[in-house]
Amino acid sequence: MSAFDEQPRGGAHNACDSCGLVARRDFLLGATRAAAGALIALGAAPAVAAAAPIDIISALRGGREDKTYPIPAADGTQIDKAGEAMITRWQGKVYAFSLSCPHQNTALKWSDSEKQFECPKHHSRFTPDGIYIKDSGRATRGLDRLAIRKDGNNIVVNLDKAYQEDEEEAAWKAAVVIL
Repeated sequence: MSAFDEQPRGGAHNACDSCGLVARRDFLLGATRAAAGALIALGAAPAVAAAAPIDIISALRGGREDKTYPIPAADGTQIDKAGEAMITRWQGKVYAFSLSCPHQNTALKWSDSEKQFECPKHHSRFTPDGIYIKDSGRATRGLDRLAIRKDGNNIVVNLDKAYQEDEEEAAWKAAVVIL
């Protein structure tokens, strides 16, 4: 009888006793450890995450194009994961950026201690107003700014209208709400 032949129930021999299969529990434990290691390698370690607080927000209303957000109360960055946007208030101005680095679309992170955005993949850094910090990584331009306007105590962001600094410089510079 081979290891793949059916064994009688309750018998002393289990078909998998001699094979190299990993038990389900051991597999899941290993997979969990590998995923945690990958997250840490990508910069999601608890110590790093605690050093860079970011508020996660959702739009108050709006469809895919126009989303309405409250004006941030203080300087800092808020992220709308669903809309893939970052809302940043900085020195009396509000900006809306694409969540992705302009180099390879990697999700950016905010360093509260350094007051700048950073791409965890190639370490490009950007000022709070989206300007690329020269020679800091592989990016070659500022963050993509989204079309933004003020509406009472809120801002309205068009998630489908992004301006690239190197292609639409005037529109990129104008994509700001002055408080």
